[in-house]
Amino acid sequence: FAQKDVFQLKDIEKIAPKEKGITSMSVKEILQSLVDDGMVDTDRIGTSNYFWAFPSKALHARKRKLEELESQFAESSQKKETLQKSIEESKIGREDTAERAALIEELAALRQKKEQLKAEIDKYRECDPDVVEEMRQTNKVAKEAANRWTDNIFSIKSWAKRKFGFEESRIDKSFGIPEDLDYID
Repeated sequence: FAQKDVFQLKDIEKIAPKEKGITSMSVKEILQSLVDDGMVDTDRIGTSNYFWAFPSKALHARKRKLEELESQFAESSQKKETLQKSIEESKIGREDTAERAALIEELAALRQKKEQLKAEIDKYRECDPDVVEEMRQTNKVAKEAANRWTDNIFSIKSWAKRKFGFEESRIDKSFGIPEDLDYID
């Protein structure tokens, strides 16, 4: 800001240690940080990189930020007023009266009765035709699965008899298969 001039990196590396006390090794890192933060501008012209920062840019950036914040504040104020009006409008017709209190009490009683009726319906749920049909379907699937596994056991037993020449009673005893194992009808 002080010199209001454009510099190359080598110029800044010479000036910064003398005037600002910055070590020459960290000048490039600090300069890159300032460029990333938007506090210093840079541009490549030909084979050289030039850096500059003018006080007017910082002033304009602050003015822009101030205007942006003021517009956000105005929007928020407008939104607050709108919400206050809607609160006032919603309060109309909700004054505490005897009739309103009676209606609220009746509503609470009806809700409680609804909960009691739901509990009673749940108590008789097992007699519901839809639930009974669902149980039948579940039982059918379970029966098919049990028969499939029984078939698998019989297949493995016959394979073991052919392959190893074991007796069926010995296979049943070794694997804990009950003697009366059969398909479910």
